[in-house]
Amino acid sequence: MRDAIVWLCFAALGLPALAAAQEPAVLRVEVRSEDAPIGGALVVAGVIRQRTNEAGIAVLRVPAGAVMLEVTAGGFLPVERRVDARAGAAEPELIVIVLARQPDVDEEVTVVATTRTGRRVDDQPMRVEVLEREEIEEKMLMTPGDIVMMLNEMGGLRVQATSPSLGAAAVRIQGMRGRYTRFLSDGLPLFGEQPGGLGLLQIPPMDLGQVEVIKGVASALYGAGAMGGVVNLLSRRPGPEAQHELLLNQSTRGGTDAVFWLSGPTGEQSGISLLASAHRQALADVDDDGWADMASYARAVVRPRFFRDDGAGRSFFATVGFTREEREGGTMPDLVPPAIGGQYREALETTRVDGGISRQVILSGRYVSTWRAAAMTQAHDHLFGDVRERDRHTTAFGELAVRGAAGRHTWVAGVATEVDRYALEERPDVDYTYVVPGVFVQDDVDLASWLSVSASARVDRHSEFGTFVSPRVSALVRGAGWTSRWSYGEGFHGSSPLVEDTEAAGLTRLSIAGPLEAEEGRSLSVDVGYDAGPFSWLVTGFSSRIENSLVVEREEAYVLRNLDGVTTNRGVELLATYRRAPFAVTGSYTFVRSQEREDDDIREVALTPRHSAGVVAMVESEAWGRVGLEVYYTGRQRLEADPRRTTSEPYVIVGLLGERHIAGGRYSLFINGENLTNVRQSHWDPLVRPARAVDGRWTVDAWAPLEGRVVNGGIRVRF
Repeated sequence: MRDAIVWLCFAALGLPALAAAQEPAVLRVEVRSEDAPIGGALVVAGVIRQRTNEAGIAVLRVPAGAVMLEVTAGGFLPVERRVDARAGAAEPELIVIVLARQPDVDEEVTVVATTRTGRRVDDQPMRVEVLEREEIEEKMLMTPGDIVMMLNEMGGLRVQATSPSLGAAAVRIQGMRGRYTRFLSDGLPLFGEQPGGLGLLQIPPMDLGQVEVIKGVASALYGAGAMGGVVNLLSRRPGPEAQHELLLNQSTRGGTDAVFWLSGPTGEQSGISLLASAHRQALADVDDDGWADMASYARAVVRPRFFRDDGAGRSFFATVGFTREEREGGTMPDLVPPAIGGQYREALETTRVDGGISRQVILSGRYVSTWRAAAMTQAHDHLFGDVRERDRHTTAFGELAVRGAAGRHTWVAGVATEVDRYALEERPDVDYTYVVPGVFVQDDVDLASWLSVSASARVDRHSEFGTFVSPRVSALVRGAGWTSRWSYGEGFHGSSPLVEDTEAAGLTRLSIAGPLEAEEGRSLSVDVGYDAGPFSWLVTGFSSRIENSLVVEREEAYVLRNLDGVTTNRGVELLATYRRAPFAVTGSYTFVRSQEREDDDIREVALTPRHSAGVVAMVESEAWGRVGLEVYYTGRQRLEADPRRTTSEPYVIVGLLGERHIAGGRYSLFINGENLTNVRQSHWDPLVRPARAVDGRWTVDAWAPLEGRVVNGGIRVRF
């Protein structure tokens, strides 16, 4: 019966019929250096992937015939070898591969992106930027309770505050609005369709092993919510031995974090991990004006994960998550700004439950089939002074995909369905239910050793806005340390009342100007990079164009409408890195010109600085710890609905981190100074408006830090 279903799935996808099943061959690959076995090396044979054990051994079941093996390991040069795999052998064929150490580099981490074709990051025609575990740990010591700091310091990404009252924020990729950024967890949309705002503040980084970012329109790969890019948060995998970590943190602004993580094997091929955390922040009025510059909150997060991998291409992953938070801002209990004239309380209670599964199996020894499913339900109870809004947001996702390799081609095809439902108790006229089934196909072709091309397309049928075709084409050119990637993509975003401004001000007072239209976009990026041992650099030029983009008018009326024109983003990113243990220095610069064009009116998109730059220097040793220095510059930004100014001031922020290992790294003491230059928006203008805005808000937009200088420190225990 299952074989019949598989055949029907292939027929529905329009793929060639599977060949008759054949007995696979077994390869026993030993990976070693000149003097020792290499554990954890990645061995790839077409779609089959396996890492070596501590003895440097990996066992792969592959189709009989000529097979190309690709072997990579951190700190070593990659090796490719063609072998003849024979079926029916009495003993697995032993293949010994000796890797040479990477010259001029003391440490290099080879990573594998969770893209649909399963290829290495270095071999992807599409640019995938990776934040590795080491860098995640640095940011975890700065903000153990959320991923805002971690994302804000990646090149081309900007975390923009959307609600000064409650501290909500959204991630903008290359100047694109935060609602266009799609967040995934291990490839699953566990955070819903639009997880920006407070969702970012509720994800602890302790159990993250890697973060991958795709910039530009990626609807061809990930559907309607990926018109600005994709951020994929990959979890830490359990090792062969049990691990336990506890982190306790306290800040000078009244913030407290307790994060616990454990992992361990449950069998030879399976393991579990568990994240449990509690976070608390006291209400803080930094400038003593009677308005809270830092909202108070109490939050608890629990997330168990289960992993199973037989090493022969079959795997299973499952997770569930629970988040509960109570957050409050507004006026201080004992002091009220004169403009407000009385107590004003803004509060939000959040309850979120999510779950997801992913399964991968081998079909007839030649194809890989993947099933993925996820669901999320989130309830909000939001108070805006005397206005209360209670809503529930529910999403569901399912996908079936099949991939294979033939000669120079690595292809994938599949079907997917997404459901997005929103219901507001106080205003049912803004409720919606979107159902979006789609089909997709992708083909990566290695045309030559120096040229690879990836072409993908997706067709989605949106229940509200109709049918959309989203193509994407990427190319990789490389040689002698040089790489260049070219990407062009088109996509769409289903319009809804849930945008950055309405999250901050609510929907009760909002007017919607007629039926909304879907937002449609396209993007182009070209980059050139060079890697010369410890030094590397990358230059990226990008351009995007969005039609029917949603805008919120806040000057004379509070109205949501589609822009009768286009929104464009053009710019350049520069990234340079020097790594030679124990030193690492990274410098970045981003220029973005984001504009809204309507008739003869051309204006800069608000809260988007044209110029931003940063330098991060780190000295690190596994024996004693690390010391890091960060300097970030943010240029001027256009402001809207601000009665005091139309353009912000530029500013520079300096941070300093120190961590000391004790007892062989079992204990770590850390201290972090953030915003040591004590930049605060209230140094220039008050946060509180002289009169209430048409959308009901008492504050202007946050264009600079509100909390000023913050020092936090604590202890991290591994046991």
